[in-house]
Formats: sequence, structure tokens, C-alpha cells
Amino acid sequence: MIGALPELVYSAERVLKPHVRAGFLSLGYKTGGAQRGSDAFIPVEWDTALDLVASEVARVRDDFGHTALFAGSYGWSSAGRFHHARTQVRRFFGALGGFTDQVTNYSWGAGQVILEEVLGSADAVSGAATSWDAIVGHTDTFVAFGGLNPKNWHVTSGGAGHHHMPNHVRRAAEAGTKFIIISPFADDCPSDIEAQWVAPRPGSDTAIMIALAYEMVKRGRADRAFLQRTTAGFEEYVRYLNGSDDGVEKTLRWAAAIADVPITQLQDLADRIETGQVMLTAAWSLQRAQHGEMTFWALIALAAILGQIGQLGGGFGFGYGSLNAVGHGSIKGLVPTLPKLPNTQGTSIPVARISDMLEHPGREIPFRGGTVTLPDTKLIYWAGGNPFHHAQDLFRLEQLWKRPQTIIVNEQFWTSTARRADIVLPATTSVERCDIGGTSRDRHVFYMPQLIEPVGEARNDHDIFKGLARRLGIEGTFAEGRDEEQWLRHLWRQSETNAERQGITAPSFEALKAMNVWRVPSPKQPEVLLEDYCRDPKASPLNTPTGRIELVSKRIESYALQDFPAHPAWLEPDEWLGNAPDGALSLLSRQPKLFLHSQLGQTSLADQPIIVMHASDAQARGLADGQTVRVRSERGACLAKLCVIDACRRGVVAMETGPWFVGGSSGYDKGGNPNAVTHDRPTSSLAQATAAQTCLVWVEAAQADNNVQEHR
Repeated sequence: MIGALPELVYSAERVLKPHVRAGFLSLGYKTGGAQRGSDAFIPVEWDTALDLVASEVARVRDDFGHTALFAGSYGWSSAGRFHHARTQVRRFFGALGGFTDQVTNYSWGAGQVILEEVLGSADAVSGAATSWDAIVGHTDTFVAFGGLNPKNWHVTSGGAGHHHMPNHVRRAAEAGTKFIIISPFADDCPSDIEAQWVAPRPGSDTAIMIALAYEMVKRGRADRAFLQRTTAGFEEYVRYLNGSDDGVEKTLRWAAAIADVPITQLQDLADRIETGQVMLTAAWSLQRAQHGEMTFWALIALAAILGQIGQLGGGFGFGYGSLNAVGHGSIKGLVPTLPKLPNTQGTSIPVARISDMLEHPGREIPFRGGTVTLPDTKLIYWAGGNPFHHAQDLFRLEQLWKRPQTIIVNEQFWTSTARRADIVLPATTSVERCDIGGTSRDRHVFYMPQLIEPVGEARNDHDIFKGLARRLGIEGTFAEGRDEEQWLRHLWRQSETNAERQGITAPSFEALKAMNVWRVPSPKQPEVLLEDYCRDPKASPLNTPTGRIELVSKRIESYALQDFPAHPAWLEPDEWLGNAPDGALSLLSRQPKLFLHSQLGQTSLADQPIIVMHASDAQARGLADGQTVRVRSERGACLAKLCVIDACRRGVVAMETGPWFVGGSSGYDKGGNPNAVTHDRPTSSLAQATAAQTCLVWVEAAQADNNVQEHR
């Protein structure tokens, strides 16, 4: 991946000059959006482009108000913390007075919302995790719902100083930890450890967790002293487990039928977790499904029943199979971030509801127990992200994308989003500017020197927004009189202060530049999630209504949501293998092995998009390995190359995310983006997060003239 950076930087897809869509250049916003994606682009000078952008921003603000300006601009975009594009665009519109922002995220948005209700904060998914130093030599059984896929350990937002996960997992296995992988795919596990594999139907993990909780209570394994001291609602939850109200006992046999696995596998699993120290984990992907919040809540409830939360080797965690740095055990607060400005006259929507916003302005939707009014969006400003990669039901989004009056994009490449904009401003990549990188999950802070001059006429996002701010009279508020070097020095002083408060001597800015990498000291003690709380709940109460871990939430009950009960529950998805029509397959979309999201997707690392299928499913459809196939759903279709394997569950297929969406009026995406077929339903009315993993598709031979688009 690192070796592909030169190819990326000098890609033929680089945006080399400011460009304006031909119709927009001649008629402005009055040209309408119907030709977005098909109209030609005209190169213009920087001053012309910035004058046009500034006048459009001012016009929409003055004519329609701040909420008509959508600038949430979701995306990773850069390891550097100062030049993080989403932070820059939000700071600019904050300086302007307000805008429509996006809240939560695509990675773990459902998990964030439910953890705030159950644990009082989202720390357990956003940064806190029992470290591997507290697992190795202490954990007897490690149960990984969603798996521990090694390819996901290549990446960390902000950059990785050490790819430590393979070593930690191997050390744990050598120390005697038994790994159990619960996933439809056998490769969701490192190949160098011996693990037990359980392959349930996608969407049934919550049922398995609930049945294990029932079984532990039935066997007398529930740690009632721990539950009484640290949780709220256990006895009410037991009523659900016993079927006191719905007449359904949540037995292992009940879960085995839902998950379509042999009951002996669940009995063996119950036997394993009944004794010893047990670490329960769930991958982030599991909550990206309809009712996905319940998966994280049910895992916490099961861990609470076992009574080992806050102990070495026990408890629960999220994301060990999702990101390199989870469980690395690092000191927080040493990586600087550019401060945001308040969104005083703006609003926000759940991140995954962008298409709903464009289709239903003025509609109220439930969210976090309240309501959100979807704004009437007239201008979209995107920087550092690619919604035509990460949003669902992309053919729907493509049509709705034509509705705003103006769309502006800061972009390094001619992505699917840039090609559907009105104004495109060329931005630098991370090797064309100086920055400071890192993450609170890793023990390294990086000084990122500028390696080459900007390609073409590319400018830093900060300089683009400074030029716009000057034209709009807000430069002082936005830039505070600092250039890049001055900002980096200013931000590093904050890191030095935070380090001093924790008894750490950080290098000076000049020393950091000379070092390139500062290895942060290791924590004195292994991190154990919720250790302080479980040691003394009264002294360290959680930020929940009861101050406890909430197994039943009276606050959620007060929301009176039709699709969300007040305790962990298995709720049947609208679309899944349990009610699938003949021939339908469950599609899971997974992170690519050799690039990140849609980044590096235009390099030679990105081969033809593939779809993985069990050999028996391929044979039943008359399909052969290497064949180009058409993947279709009720939403749309895309093309992919078939990869036939045995190490997966029958009835389940998988595609990698990241291919650049081509779209158009053809009815299928030749780019091979799985979000051409996924549904844009929310997880629930509580979190309104993405449910991309709830998707049924049909796979068939492609027509002779259907070739997978060469997208690099």
C-alpha cells in the first residue's frame, strides 16, 4: 500500500486545475443539476474559481439561511491532523456562522448511540479497549463475533507506527487462549492460529448472544453479586430471556434455528464460556445492519452476566478485528487536533441520512430519542471524502444529487463525486504538505514533512478555505492569522501541555521535526475497559440515568420507539436469509485487502472487483470461477468477477468496498461498487445509522457486452 503512493500522487486521475462544469460556468446555478455527471468540465484560473465559490456560498446563505449549506463532508482523507479536510471545511463554515453538519459515523454509528445509552459514553468503541497486555496470559477464551480479519489490521485512521495485532494474537494463542470465530467466512481469522469456526446466518449474532445469556442464567453461572453492584435491569432482562412476556424461551435451540447452525456448536460455545476468563468481542461491521445496535447491547449484557467486566482477561470489547490499533494500550491526548468552531446558526443530521435529506426536506425523523428536521439543502460542499463510495443505494443518491442548486468539491482526484460536482478545486495529497499525524490508539506521533511540490495547481485545503474566507470577510476567525507552519507549532504546544499534565516530557516542535517519529511512552498499567467503574461503582459512576450499566433502559423505554425495545432483543430483519426468496443470497460488503475505502482504488493495487461465493452456490447457478457476473437487488445492479471458494457459509457472498462508482442510466454499475445494490434503510429509529450489511442479492451470468469497468 505504501509502495503505491507514487502511482497515486501522479495518477492520470489527478485534478490539476480548478474546473467548472460547462453548464454552470455559462448559466450558474440556474442551469440545474440534470447534467451532473455527464456535462463537460472547463478549466479556469484560481481567482475565477474562488470568486465563483465565494459568491455561491454567500448567495445561498443570504437567500436561504445557514442550514441550506451542507458541509458535513464525511471521510478519512488524510493521516495528518491539521490538514484533515473534514475538519478544515467544518471550521470554515463554522467561521461563516453555521451549516448543516453530519453526526455519528459510518464505521460504528449505531454502536456509538447505543453505548451512550447503556454505558454513558461511546468510549468503548471510539478509543477505549482492554489492551492486549491485559489479554495475553489472562484470557482463556476469546470469542470474536464478526471475526478477527488480518487485512483490517493494515490501517488506522491517523496512521500506524507499529502493526502489532498479528504479534498480540499469536502471543495470546501461544499462552493458551482459545479463539472462537463467529463469522460466515473462515478467513475472518489469522491463518497462523488454530480457532474454532462457527458460521451463522448474517444478522443472527444477537440471537446467539441472547441464547448464551439465557443458558448462563439457567446453569447458575450468572454472577448475581456483580450484576447487583454494577448493572440496572437484570431481573427484567431475565423475563425477556425466559419468554415471560412473549412466550418464547431464548434457548440455545431457539438461537440455533435462527442462526441455522448445529445446536452442538452453541452448546460447545456455552461450555467454553461457562468457566475461565472470557473476552467477548464484536467487529464494527456487525452493527452496520438493521437492528445493529442490539448486537453491541446484547454482547455487553452477556459479559455482565459472566461478571468479568473490568478484570484482566475478561469483559467485552469492540473492533479488535476492525482496525490495527484497537487494544494497543496508549496514552491519550498527545496527538493534536485543529479546533472546531461552533455551528451557531446551523443544524445536523445523522451521517447516513443524506439521501433522505435530499429527498424529503422538512421531514422530521426520530433520532436519539428526539427528532431531527431534515433541512432544504441548496448547496453541498464536500472536502476529503467520497459519498459515492460510502453511501448506500447509490443509484438513488445519483438521482437525488441533481436536486441541490450548487455542488462544490475540494478533491485530489476525479472521483465519482468530483465528476458529479459543479465546481472542483484541486487539493494536495499528504505528501505535498507538512503535517502532524497519529491516533490516540497508537503509541506514535508523526511529523509528516512535505516530500514533493504540489502536483499541477493543487493547493492545501486550508489555503483554499483561507482564500474563500478572505473574500467573505471571515479570514481572521478562520485562520487566526496563522499559516501552515504557525498552526503546526501552535497545535504542538497544546500537545506538549497535555503531555506535561500526564508527567510526560514531549519533544519540542523542532525536535519532533528532526525525529520524524516520537514513540510515546507506554502506559504504566495495562488498560482494562471499565476497570475503575467496576472496582468502585459509587466512586466512578457511569453517565447513565442510573449511573450503572443499563441492561434495561428506562430512558429508551420513554422514547416509545416502535422498532426499539428497552432491552437487548433479537428482531428479525426485513431482508435476510431467514425470509429470503428463492435464489437470493446474503451480501456482505467487506474492506478491501490492498487499499483503504476508495483510496488507492485508482492504482494497480485495485484489480477487477470480485464477489466471493461458495462452490455449491456457484454450481447451482451454473457459474464458474473467474466469470463476470451481474449482482442485482431491488435497488440496482453491479458487475464483478466471481471467486469461488469453500471456506464460507452457503448462501452468503461478499464483495469488497472501494471500487469507484460509474453509475449512469444503464441500470447497473460497471465499476463494481457493492453500494449500487445495498439498501439505504436505517439501523433503527434510535441511531439512524447505516444498515449496509442487511442486503439480499441475486447473482447471474453477465451479458456478453457487460464488462467490468477498468477504473484506474
